[in-house]
Amino acid sequence: MRLHGTACRLTIFIGETDQYHHRPLYTEIVHRAHARGLAGASVFRGIEGFGASSLIHTSRLLSLSEDLPLAIVIVDAEERITAFLAELDELVTEGLVTVEPVEVYRYVGREPVDREP
Repeated sequence: MRLHGTACRLTIFIGETDQYHHRPLYTEIVHRAHARGLAGASVFRGIEGFGASSLIHTSRLLSLSEDLPLAIVIVDAEERITAFLAELDELVTEGLVTVEPVEVYRYVGREPVDREP
């Protein structure tokens, strides 16, 4: 897939312990994005943060380090991101979802590697 020029960045902010049908929510989102053929998805773990609950989660305190903030970032064409938003309505019941315009300068994948058995 080639991606160049104007696109959208979808960012989903959730907690590390958020679940969807007994599976980590971030895993479900990444796998659905992959199944939809989106350009890519990355999950980033925060070391400290708070959200709508105003409870600070930090890696410095053992009691609060179990639910660190996560950001899932997906960049693709606007129409593909917009189509994926409907799927997120089912998945993300708590958190923050943002969409921002971005300019893609370079998006290059690796060449497939032939693996010998």
